[in-house]
Amino acid sequence: MHALHKLLLFQVLTSLGQNALGSEIINGEKVPDNKMLFMASVQNSTNQHICGGFLINEDFVVTAAHCDDGITSVVLGTHNLKKIDDIHEIIMRYSVKRCKHPSYENVVSGSDIMLLKLSKKAQLNQRLQPISLPETETKITNIETCSVAGWGLTSVGEPDELQMVNVPIVDLDVCKSKWPNMLPENVICAGGYGTDKGFCQGDSGGPLVCNGKAAGVVSYNWSKNCRYPNRPNVYTDVSKYLPWIRKMMTDC
Repeated sequence: MHALHKLLLFQVLTSLGQNALGSEIINGEKVPDNKMLFMASVQNSTNQHICGGFLINEDFVVTAAHCDDGITSVVLGTHNLKKIDDIHEIIMRYSVKRCKHPSYENVVSGSDIMLLKLSKKAQLNQRLQPISLPETETKITNIETCSVAGWGLTSVGEPDELQMVNVPIVDLDVCKSKWPNMLPENVICAGGYGTDKGFCQGDSGGPLVCNGKAAGVVSYNWSKNCRYPNRPNVYTDVSKYLPWIRKMMTDC
């Protein structure tokens, strides 16, 4: 492996140790209560938020494969993770079965996507609704602006509520030039380049929402620098994995 490639891979993979421990949307704003009703908090055995995710139907949440370690449950139907009382937690928390993409090795090798099968059907209501996936393989153009959301730290502290930010799509050729020998197949690049907006450690697994659909899954950025270095944020392209997702809805 080329020495530069090794160094870049080490820095990206090292950053993921923090990526699963917090959550940070840079220069974003609070999500209105009637928006992004599909957001999921992916949590560990001590009920701590470790990654984001998104509900795609009554049975499944999508998240990133690199979030796999320690996942036991998801919380649905709230934008505020600090106001989950014992009564409501019973209907908001779902234990899960993990179904990681078989080709996943690390974020730079690609296929950073995982399905979480809920132990019981999600109770859809005015606070919880799934997000649609693309119907076919699509190409998100660099004239589009999409959005990403997550919980936790921001540039001004730790908010109680879900935060979101709009991010511009970065042309894939430009993205490849900024990630030399480091950009896997089947990804979308957005934010973190030519802008001061994007995701940071721990927003992993959350959706890149374009035209009201889940176009991408938060995968990785550059090391721990979120303020922002000259490298685009990288998302798994959901439309490239539609056949696998449909198969897992039966086999998971």
